[in-house]
Amino acid sequence: MRIKNDVYVYAEGGGSGAHSADLQAEFRQAFAEFLSKTDLGTTRRPRVVPCGGREQAFDSFRTAIAQGQNALLLIDSETPVNPPHQPSAPGPYKPWAHLQTQASWDTPPGASDDDCHLMVQCMENWFLADKASVQAFFGQGFNLAALPTASVETVPKNTLYAALQTATQACKSKAPYGKGAHSFKLLRAISPDKVEAASPWAKRFLDELRKRKP
Repeated sequence: MRIKNDVYVYAEGGGSGAHSADLQAEFRQAFAEFLSKTDLGTTRRPRVVPCGGREQAFDSFRTAIAQGQNALLLIDSETPVNPPHQPSAPGPYKPWAHLQTQASWDTPPGASDDDCHLMVQCMENWFLADKASVQAFFGQGFNLAALPTASVETVPKNTLYAALQTATQACKSKAPYGKGAHSFKLLRAISPDKVEAASPWAKRFLDELRKRKP
């Protein structure tokens, strides 16, 4: 039986190794700031739990669900989501079906599709929804034209990383884009409203948090 308490989001991110504690703390703070700019407000916000790698997030989520926690999983889709696993019009999303195809993961006992949320195709895709804030963050020398103009969720992960590197190569006050150095700072800077408008999967995630807010 699911316990009706605070919502916990088990999220991919924060890395592992010597500096993982600092990165995970930065991730928690960045997500708290991102969510504070939505209508979820500043009190009783979801508790985001950075888990490092994708497998670790999945394992932590499975444990939480088995214990009856009010938990969500938030991970990169890694690849495009096939049309049968996402609706072209309002309808049921099927993230577990995507993960079965992409990673051979089975739906954990007690979990539903409403518990599983994908960043399509990775968190950096969200940055494309608010290019103005990304440009303002990197400042002089940022090459806005290097960023993809395609729909946010259609840009492959490797293409996006390469584009961010190219766009920031000549920046005067910051080093070229690095995930550990910049991703969580950018998460704090971007507009959730713009992300939600550009990414149906991000809107689905935020809508689910709204439903579950204590």
